Amino acid sequence: MDYIELTVSTTTFGAETVSEILMENGAAGTQIIDRNDLPDPDHPGKNWELMDRTLIEQAPEDVQVKAWLEASAAVAVVEAVRARLEGLKAADQAGALGALTLSTGSIREEDWAENWKQYFKPFRVSEHLVVKPTWETWDKQPGDLIIEIDPGMAFGTGTHETTALCIELIERYYRGGKLLDVGTGSGILAIAAALLGATDVVAVDIDPDAVRVAKENVEKNGLSDRIAVREGDLLQGLSERFDFAAANILAPVIQMLAAPLTRHLNPDGLFVCSGIIEEAAPDVEKALLDAGYEILESKTRGDWHAFAAKKK
Repeated sequence: MDYIELTVSTTTFGAETVSEILMENGAAGTQIIDRNDLPDPDHPGKNWELMDRTLIEQAPEDVQVKAWLEASAAVAVVEAVRARLEGLKAADQAGALGALTLSTGSIREEDWAENWKQYFKPFRVSEHLVVKPTWETWDKQPGDLIIEIDPGMAFGTGTHETTALCIELIERYYRGGKLLDVGTGSGILAIAAALLGATDVVAVDIDPDAVRVAKENVEKNGLSDRIAVREGDLLQGLSERFDFAAANILAPVIQMLAAPLTRHLNPDGLFVCSGIIEEAAPDVEKALLDAGYEILESKTRGDWHAFAAKKK
């Protein structure tokens, strides 16, 4: 099967909005290529030692959001996306969303794996956790916990600040008990928690493709006995209570989720949340406080925020 590749040029600020537009118009998932997610090639730091310097230097200047569609369905979708982008650009008087230009190209299914693999190298995401694709090697150090993720076309790999923030806070605050991962995507947070010692994890996502990919990743990491991946809409259908919850989703969803989640958390239960753009952080903090949480920590990376909070 052949695919059409859509590429939208935008900014770090606009990447999530563009991604949502592509998803709403039929893309199975998106890839965000952002120079801000890459190290300075002259000072790569310990987390990026295996990153190919050429790839860093050749990364596009604009943030690019890519999506892939079956060629047979692409024409109508491209027109709809282009119209949405034109409307967005007209409303963006300050230019915060960048060029919002759309380009297309064709790609054969057999070429896909090699195309995206070049951007995904092993990296240390927290003190003990390392994210590694199955086709790469890693010189494991004492205490390293390896997450093997092959997300394919649709789901994230943990390189984005929001995922890293969430994993760092899980590593810092998880001390045992039943754990809930809301909006699991590739399953990376659930896998991280299980490697850190969680033996009873429920990972939920509304997208059946995400559920499939998460299950595959859980199996690759040998954690099917610890992690149950379910299809569901946020907390709907959940009857259990948890000691710890994690959510790497959009800020408005976290605001909506904060209060209902308290009914599923045990006393002193912890909630780690990320995916919060800078402008939305005060609103999320207020929602957490109004719902009766104590803020344990607010952590920032780039334009993104994450919170660790405890149910009072």
